[in-house]
Amino acid sequence: MNTPEAQTETPRPVRLRRTAAGAPPPGPAPDTSALEGRSPIPQRPVTAQDFQPELFTIGPKGETLRPVADIPALTNDSSLEVARWWYKRQLEQDHRPYNTIASYMYDLALFQDYVGPKIIDKITPTEVANFLSTSTNKSTRKRRLTSIGGLFRFLIKSARVLTYDPSANFYPDYIPLKTPQPLFTNEQDAILTMAREESLRTYLMVYCMLRLGLTRGELLSLKPDHIDMSNPKQPILYVFYDEPRRSGKERKLAGDAEFGEDFKQYMAEYQPRIHLFEMMPQSVNKLVARVATDADIKKDATPQTLRDTYAVEKAKTGSDTDELLILLGLAPDARNRTSVGRYIKLAQPALG
Repeated sequence: MNTPEAQTETPRPVRLRRTAAGAPPPGPAPDTSALEGRSPIPQRPVTAQDFQPELFTIGPKGETLRPVADIPALTNDSSLEVARWWYKRQLEQDHRPYNTIASYMYDLALFQDYVGPKIIDKITPTEVANFLSTSTNKSTRKRRLTSIGGLFRFLIKSARVLTYDPSANFYPDYIPLKTPQPLFTNEQDAILTMAREESLRTYLMVYCMLRLGLTRGELLSLKPDHIDMSNPKQPILYVFYDEPRRSGKERKLAGDAEFGEDFKQYMAEYQPRIHLFEMMPQSVNKLVARVATDADIKKDATPQTLRDTYAVEKAKTGSDTDELLILLGLAPDARNRTSVGRYIKLAQPALG
């Protein structure tokens, strides 16, 4: 039998009653004698900095995104940091390449560190000029000017929070284009022969770059339904782009009967589902270099070398500047016209 001394009373949990907002809790006032004589804690208004929002949210594809609600609205007196964030978001929505976005953001971060905590409406041409002068070479200066100019074009044309571009009067330094080194006729035959010996897939990839002038990116974006086989003896390859702003690069190119037969065999053998060639971009470079080495070609062979060769061969058959721009999917601007001019020059008959 338990004695009263052995019995211990278990403390019951105290339940707090809900009170109106701002009302003191019920019960006796707390003992504040230990705080007497101390200076009162200064009161200040609560600001947005007192709250720590979540750093990331999860997007529909599992990617981490910063909540848009945590970013201040973009105005003419926004900081450069806020402007950079909204510009990056616009580039992502435009499906710009990841490396391009990363490059722009890197340059703009350096620019922000250089000008300090200034609002975008107060950035001056002098600050742009001084920042560009810190570039170590012409290529870096050109890239930084492109990054800054892109930001202010976005702020003026898309966001419509500014009316003045402090970088508008700056022009990139002229960087001369290198003369391409196309493959000679015997080298073209050799690389196609070695590509076919390696595999049908290798052959078709080399063919599309060498005989149809596709870029590496266009090659890897090809899908089975981009090849029109209505007439197997005259197949047509369509170059499509998902981004509307790149629609000017879209074109259709004619293959030969041999390409049509190889394509049918490739589809039956490899049965590609989404893309015609599933491969990483750098692997395409290695493939071209490997086949060129096997073909005993001493030149540095890259996907661009094959595309250059295609352009020179087209120029030899009489294609002028405008036709080459269309065949290569290039915009008709001054630099691209200069670029295709190199192909026309190389296609001219030898002197003597």
